[in-house]
Amino acid sequence: MIARPISKEIALRIALAVRELPDSDAARLLNILDDAVGLPPTAKKLAGLTVKSLKSAAGGKLADTDSKSLKAALACLKGETDVQAEPLPETAPYNEGDMPNSICVACASNTGEMLDGHFGSCKRFLVYQVSAAEYRLIDIRETDDAQAGDDKNGYRASLIDDCQILFVASIGGPAAAKVVRTGAHPIKKPDGGSASAEVAALQQVISKGAPPWLAKVMGVSAEERVRFGLDEPEREGGRA
Repeated sequence: MIARPISKEIALRIALAVRELPDSDAARLLNILDDAVGLPPTAKKLAGLTVKSLKSAAGGKLADTDSKSLKAALACLKGETDVQAEPLPETAPYNEGDMPNSICVACASNTGEMLDGHFGSCKRFLVYQVSAAEYRLIDIRETDDAQAGDDKNGYRASLIDDCQILFVASIGGPAAAKVVRTGAHPIKKPDGGSASAEVAALQQVISKGAPPWLAKVMGVSAEERVRFGLDEPEREGGRA
């Protein structure tokens, strides 16, 4: 028997669901859906899908996925998610040296100007230049896993290899190791929110005197980091 093709609508739902599942891809999700509802998945089949049945069909493949991500993926599969594209924010011109003593910060994003992306599935990285005086969105870097070859994490890490900090909704251990090797410091923000608000908060931390961990990320000398620690010992507890 010749298998019926998946409709464009269902293919879009699956693609949206994959973005909500860290370290996953369409092929893996299709295998899970095969066990859960059978192939090809249809709107009627997916309507009866639950988080419990999805996890059961996945076996251990979704064991490390949080319930919030599973519910978001399920909403996509059921067609309950608004798929209208949100406009991307505008970038500002930046030349090397424009912002002395600044750092480069990436935010994993799927939607507009939101910090709502998992490292392994986000659609893009919003890249900001941040100093004590200001911050600018200087670049938007789209991800294309077709270019990743056999190392998706390495490919994604290479997109932000000029950044010192990565804000991300979720990231696995192996992926975090790849990011750290590029020189970036990954910080999980599971509640997401506005990327610009997160960057603005970081700017305020820098303007008040970076705590030792952030000073190290910024490339401040060991002697200067000791001074930070002596002057403001309570700030070390405020690490993001």
